[in-house]
Amino acid sequence: MSEINTGNRLLDLSFSFSLDVINFCELLEEHRKFIIARQLLKSGTSIGANVREAQQPESKVDFIHKLKIASKEAEKTEYWLLLCKYSENYPYN
Repeated sequence: MSEINTGNRLLDLSFSFSLDVINFCELLEEHRKFIIARQLLKSGTSIGANVREAQQPESKVDFIHKLKIASKEAEKTEYWLLLCKYSENYPYN
Protein backbone atom coordinates (compact mmCIF):
# COMPACT_ATOMS: atom_id res chain seq x y z
CA MET A 1 0.00 0.00 0.00
CA SER A 2 1.26 3.49 -0.81
CA GLU A 3 1.69 5.85 2.12
CA ILE A 4 1.33 9.58 2.63
CA ASN A 5 1.31 11.37 5.94
CA THR A 6 -0.93 14.40 6.36
CA GLY A 7 -1.35 13.80 10.08
CA ASN A 8 -4.97 12.81 9.43
CA ARG A 9 -5.23 9.01 9.47
CA LEU A 10 -8.54 8.92 7.58
CA LEU A 11 -7.20 11.15 4.80
CA ASP A 12 -4.01 9.12 4.56
CA LEU A 13 -5.75 5.75 4.44
CA SER A 14 -8.39 6.83 1.94
CA PHE A 15 -5.70 8.35 -0.31
CA SER A 16 -3.59 5.20 -0.15
CA PHE A 17 -6.66 3.09 -0.86
CA SER A 18 -7.42 5.21 -3.93
CA LEU A 19 -3.91 4.58 -5.24
CA ASP A 20 -4.38 0.84 -4.70
CA VAL A 21 -7.72 0.98 -6.52
CA ILE A 22 -6.08 2.77 -9.47
CA ASN A 23 -3.40 0.07 -9.67
CA PHE A 24 -5.96 -2.73 -9.52
CA CYS A 25 -8.12 -1.04 -12.17
CA GLU A 26 -5.11 -0.87 -14.46
CA LEU A 27 -4.67 -4.61 -13.96
CA LEU A 28 -8.35 -5.15 -14.76
CA GLU A 29 -7.97 -3.13 -17.94
CA GLU A 30 -4.95 -5.22 -18.96
CA HIS A 31 -7.32 -8.20 -18.72
CA ARG A 32 -9.93 -6.27 -20.76
CA LYS A 33 -12.38 -6.00 -17.83
CA PHE A 34 -13.24 -2.40 -18.72
CA ILE A 35 -16.77 -2.14 -17.32
CA ILE A 36 -15.89 -3.34 -13.82
CA ALA A 37 -12.65 -1.33 -13.91
CA ARG A 38 -14.55 1.91 -14.59
CA GLN A 39 -17.15 1.27 -11.90
CA LEU A 40 -14.50 0.34 -9.36
CA LEU A 41 -12.35 3.34 -10.25
CA LYS A 42 -15.28 5.73 -9.75
CA SER A 43 -16.45 4.37 -6.42
CA GLY A 44 -13.02 3.50 -5.02
CA THR A 45 -11.50 6.92 -5.60
CA SER A 46 -14.68 8.74 -4.60
CA ILE A 47 -14.21 7.56 -1.02
CA GLY A 48 -11.07 9.63 -0.56
CA ALA A 49 -12.47 12.58 -2.48
CA ASN A 50 -15.46 12.76 -0.16
CA VAL A 51 -13.32 12.32 2.96
CA ARG A 52 -11.11 15.15 1.75
CA GLU A 53 -14.11 17.35 0.95
CA ALA A 54 -15.47 16.69 4.45
CA GLN A 55 -12.38 18.36 5.89
CA GLN A 56 -13.78 21.77 4.84
CA PRO A 57 -17.46 21.43 5.79
CA GLU A 58 -19.96 24.23 5.64
CA SER A 59 -21.54 22.85 8.80
CA LYS A 60 -21.55 19.82 11.08
CA VAL A 61 -24.44 18.43 9.02
CA ASP A 62 -22.39 18.89 5.83
CA PHE A 63 -19.43 17.07 7.44
CA ILE A 64 -21.63 14.12 8.40
CA HIS A 65 -23.24 14.08 4.96
CA LYS A 66 -19.88 13.92 3.16
CA LEU A 67 -18.69 11.06 5.37
CA LYS A 68 -21.95 9.19 4.76
CA ILE A 69 -21.38 9.55 1.03
CA ALA A 70 -17.85 8.18 1.50
CA SER A 71 -19.34 5.25 3.43
CA LYS A 72 -21.82 4.51 0.64
CA GLU A 73 -19.02 4.63 -1.93
CA ALA A 74 -17.06 2.17 0.22
CA GLU A 75 -20.03 -0.21 0.13
CA LYS A 76 -20.18 0.03 -3.67
CA THR A 77 -16.45 -0.51 -3.89
CA GLU A 78 -16.68 -3.62 -1.76
CA TYR A 79 -19.42 -4.93 -4.09
CA TRP A 80 -17.23 -4.48 -7.19
CA LEU A 81 -14.27 -6.12 -5.45
CA LEU A 82 -16.42 -9.07 -4.41
CA LEU A 83 -17.57 -9.48 -8.01
CA CYS A 84 -13.93 -9.61 -9.06
CA LYS A 85 -13.13 -12.11 -6.34
CA TYR A 86 -15.95 -14.52 -7.11
CA SER A 87 -16.24 -14.16 -10.90
CA GLU A 88 -14.33 -16.56 -13.06
CA ASN A 89 -11.51 -15.12 -15.16
CA TYR A 90 -11.03 -12.02 -13.04
CA PRO A 91 -7.67 -11.19 -11.48
CA TYR A 92 -7.90 -10.64 -7.77
CA ASN A 93 -5.10 -9.77 -5.38
